[in-house]
Amino acid sequence: MICTRCGGSGFINYDDKVSSLNGDHELILAWIRAHRDETDMSACDCCGDGDGNWHGEPGSHYGSHDPPGKDGPYAYNGGLCECH
Repeated sequence: MICTRCGGSGFINYDDKVSSLNGDHELILAWIRAHRDETDMSACDCCGDGDGNWHGEPGSHYGSHDPPGKDGPYAYNGGLCECH
């Protein structure tokens, strides 16, 4: 399931200036930190916490690699992603 909050990018207010980073989430987080005065882009709080910790795959929820329920990446929210 594609995250409805970020449209599958893993980031809110996705800035085209990071397109050259080829979706590398760690590089994009570093870019956001370096340009925080120039952008309102941020990690999608449905996908992660902005510290490089992601709930499952950034921008995608309920993949086959995500264990369900209390053992999965959305255990903090009763087993459901926030945009569910």
